[in-house]
Amino acid sequence: MKIGIDKIGFYAPHLYVDMNNLAVARNVEPEKFTIGIGQEKMAIAPITQDPVTLAANAALGMIDEQDKESIDFVIFGTESGIDHSKSAGVYVHRLLGLNPYARTIELKQACYGATAAIQMAKGHVALNPKSKVLVLASDIARYGLNTSGESTQGAGAVALLISADPKILALEDNSAYMTDDIMDFWRPIYSDKAFVDGKFSNEQYILFFQKVWEEYKSKSGLGLADFEAICFHLPYTKMGLKALRTILDQGSEEDQERLLANYKISTIYNKNVGNIYTGSLYLSLLSLLEKMEEMEEGSRIGLFSYGSGAVGEFFTGVLQPNYSSYLNMSQHEELFNSRTEVTVPEYEEIFEKTLPVDGSTIELDIDNDPAVICLSGVQDNMRLYVNKLK
Repeated sequence: MKIGIDKIGFYAPHLYVDMNNLAVARNVEPEKFTIGIGQEKMAIAPITQDPVTLAANAALGMIDEQDKESIDFVIFGTESGIDHSKSAGVYVHRLLGLNPYARTIELKQACYGATAAIQMAKGHVALNPKSKVLVLASDIARYGLNTSGESTQGAGAVALLISADPKILALEDNSAYMTDDIMDFWRPIYSDKAFVDGKFSNEQYILFFQKVWEEYKSKSGLGLADFEAICFHLPYTKMGLKALRTILDQGSEEDQERLLANYKISTIYNKNVGNIYTGSLYLSLLSLLEKMEEMEEGSRIGLFSYGSGAVGEFFTGVLQPNYSSYLNMSQHEELFNSRTEVTVPEYEEIFEKTLPVDGSTIELDIDNDPAVICLSGVQDNMRLYVNKLK
């Protein structure tokens, strides 16, 4: 039985800042951002958007009424959780009007959370072939204004429907993964901003990729010639390229040209959104699927997932017949085209607007937020969400 990605949706906030302008404001050469780390635009979440609303909006345009009845498991991967106890997925479950007879949980392991969710979903469907699992990858990357990590911030969510007989990508069984207790990136519960040892994290990312790639080759007997493309977790788009280059000498010149060309395509969405942590790998996959001319049925795509702290995994999927007809390309194109650029001072003002941490009541103006699902305020220590269609 084939199990994999049946549908895939994406959402990013309607606001962004141009990285050239941010560089000038920070007295940095623009090429350091646009070429050095490979970023062009950075999505900014207004106070009316949080990980819950981003995920709900990503799934909203993807699932239909039949899906709502068939989904019996919601798994929310995030490192921007809003509650130490209640799963963010429970809010989404209500906002989308899903079947009440469903499990709903939240998973955490830095940027690896959504991959863990997909592997769990695959096991669930294997035991329950008629079931569908909604996997949500949603995060807001915050390092702070004028920090070394500021240029790798972003906001957005990817929603994936995992099922038997998937229409887009069938996940293969061979997979290689590893864990090591390191401090390359972390966010203590008392901080709303992350801490990162950038140089060390880059080194570990590449090391993890090399190790799981070699382990995968040993398990599967496959090599670079067997892949149409390899997608990476992208905290910034140059990161995956650095890792890919370390193994290119294992392939022919044709393999190298193909993988480099397709890698570039897989970064188009990410360089215009920024870092969305758990969703970054799957945004890269979506970019490849929607921006590349039709790939052949049966093409194999490699996927490298990395979550600091650290867990890494390399796994693969095979493209299904007519996969492109099941993508929401026009919807995602409209999302990008309808975004509004803000100035750096406007971005800074938006960034500094945060919810009260003492339980105070606040009512938010959602009229200027074009999203269907928004955060409308806080009352009695509870976040209030609105689906404008209901």
